[in-house]
Amino acid sequence: MVDTASVDGGDIEVLHRLEPVDLAVVRGRERDVEALHASFARDVECRLEMPTEQRSLATDPGTNGSDTAESLYEYQWDKQDQGIRDVHESYTRGEGTRVAVIDGGVAATHPALEHAVDEDLSKNFTEDEYGVPGPYAGGHGTHVAGIVAASDDGNGRVVGTAPDAEIVDCRVFSPIHDPDQFVFLGDVLAAIVHCVEHDVDVANLSLGAYLRRREEGVGRFWGRSIQRTTTYATREGVVLTHACGNWGGDLTKNKDYVDTSMSAGGLTVSATGPVGYMWGNDGLEEPVYRPASYTNYGVSAVDLAAPGGDSVADDHQSDMVLNCLAEPEFDDDGTYLGASYEYGYLAGTSMASPQAAGAAALIRSVAPGSNANQVKNTLQRTATVPTEYGKQYYGSGYLDTLAAVESVR
Repeated sequence: MVDTASVDGGDIEVLHRLEPVDLAVVRGRERDVEALHASFARDVECRLEMPTEQRSLATDPGTNGSDTAESLYEYQWDKQDQGIRDVHESYTRGEGTRVAVIDGGVAATHPALEHAVDEDLSKNFTEDEYGVPGPYAGGHGTHVAGIVAASDDGNGRVVGTAPDAEIVDCRVFSPIHDPDQFVFLGDVLAAIVHCVEHDVDVANLSLGAYLRRREEGVGRFWGRSIQRTTTYATREGVVLTHACGNWGGDLTKNKDYVDTSMSAGGLTVSATGPVGYMWGNDGLEEPVYRPASYTNYGVSAVDLAAPGGDSVADDHQSDMVLNCLAEPEFDDDGTYLGASYEYGYLAGTSMASPQAAGAAALIRSVAPGSNANQVKNTLQRTATVPTEYGKQYYGSGYLDTLAAVESVR
């Protein structure tokens, strides 16, 4: 990454030109980059913050193996808790909004998402040749997109928070068959600039918010570059939502980590999940706003908590988040053969962040003139901190999508 957009000529190859923030992602020998007489730093590799749990449905729960396209909404405790059906019936389904999923690729032909993905605006920010849209780096991005915009109209069986929102697939991870799957931070910043250039309302980054300081060597240059890019995006109206990570750490005390959550003006989201949903008991053992066992936390690190799911018992997947999945297939040469589509459970802060992204899209749908800070403030103002648990897990509080939408009507 170079602190200038004027890098034409010579032996420098420009990979991404981020002219609005005077940055460029380039490839070249260090001496050639030094000859530009500009600040620069080597790109940083970020590992994908995978969900803590993943379980697929061999058959749909409660259908006895039937392939009938019945709704799976009764298993979506997250959408029930957030009053999503009430929002759709009384206010909006997210129409007129655009949400970017900066991730590993979205399965645009999944039955629950085939209405949503804008192929023309979607972009591959890696150097592989697989293109977009597609679940090339696994099912993670498809599940995230489903939480935002899955539609139960037609062939879809689950519902997203904002099913009429348009999805932009910004792929920053390469295929899952690559054993060293990672993302370059420069590609992520390029994706954020792309969102601004194409009038995206909300950009979700379920990437994991923190890097190991000693291992990754993130320094002052990258801090300035992140701040510059995210401030630009926020100023131009893009709401940024971020997963805060899954290793159960206090991010305000652990000095081995540096915040790269790109949360200047955005929302860093922790995860919650119930214990005992659909166990057959009279009530939940733990409520849906209970902090997930794996979630990172920290009073000054977390802005908002949202449903991310959990599973404290091996045989109780219903406490996780149900939405659409896609499993890519490759031959031995790495040729993409297609993907199988299904519905399944994941749990992680990766699932909590798009809950906030979908809620932000709903607010922008009913209040299209609101800026990014106003959307963020609405989500935080209408959230509440449960008295049973510490504030360090919640920031401003636990997401209340219905209350947030009602407050701007």
